[in-house]
Amino acid sequence: MQTNTIFSGCMPALMTPCDADGTIDFDALVRKGTELIEAGMDAVIYCGSMGDWPLLSDEQRMEGVARLCAAGVPVIVGTGAQNSVRAVALARHAQEVGASGLMVIPRVLSRGISAAAQRRHFTDILNAAPDLPAVIYNSPYYGFETKADLFFSLRSEHKNLAGFKEFGGAESMRYAAENITSADPGVALMVGVDTQAFHGFVNCGADGAITGIGNALPREVLRLVELCQQAAAGDAKARVLAWELDKAMHVLATFDESPDLVLYYKHLMVLEGSPEYMHQFHSSDRLSPSQQAYLEAQWKLFRTWWDSWPGAV
Repeated sequence: MQTNTIFSGCMPALMTPCDADGTIDFDALVRKGTELIEAGMDAVIYCGSMGDWPLLSDEQRMEGVARLCAAGVPVIVGTGAQNSVRAVALARHAQEVGASGLMVIPRVLSRGISAAAQRRHFTDILNAAPDLPAVIYNSPYYGFETKADLFFSLRSEHKNLAGFKEFGGAESMRYAAENITSADPGVALMVGVDTQAFHGFVNCGADGAITGIGNALPREVLRLVELCQQAAAGDAKARVLAWELDKAMHVLATFDESPDLVLYYKHLMVLEGSPEYMHQFHSSDRLSPSQQAYLEAQWKLFRTWWDSWPGAV
């Protein structure tokens, strides 16, 4: 485990609040980012898939990043874009306004499965912000998985490539730990999906976690990360408590793997007292009555369990 870059600890992937007309509430975005840092988060991510990046203009994304940076919120900037030119502009802007790091998302759609095209895409983004530490965001959902040979080839040329964010399942997390991040303490492994927190920290030596559910349940997720880190250091009691909390939160965490993850977690935010997350950019985007009832039942079940759990300190 290493802690010499921004990529350690726990980081929520911020969602973008908007009103009923789809107008972004940047003030609410900054308030939530500041609130989460004050709760103990180490940084925030903006704009990844949780932030609805495909639905925002580049100018809107840049404004959100700039406002968060101006407020003193440590920000890791997502570089997902329709093409490499736009991704490069987002990376360059992130460095200019004082962001803390980059999340380098693979090229999508056009030539997305080409290793040569992906290498060029990653190179252009890393070159655009050489002063910012960066992690490659690996996800099978993007149609391209970055393997060890490509990662180390890039790292040999780009010293700002500091780590690997894994959004795949347990097998992908194990691959990253076994083949990419374990040999060099300067390479961070970030757990990128809420369902893999225990496995990532305890079995794979992760340095940090990027969380969706942590937007709504920051105290609980920070406790899970704390226990997982203690368990990874060999604390048997912490391992049991971490396992219990991970299992109790499991259903809520699985929404992070759903195509409706933003719908689920925005509603969870509302349940937890953040009404500014009531709306979606497309007014037709909403949970079905059954989905909403299921989420609310699972939230109530978890809340009842947490209130009686002796590990909740």
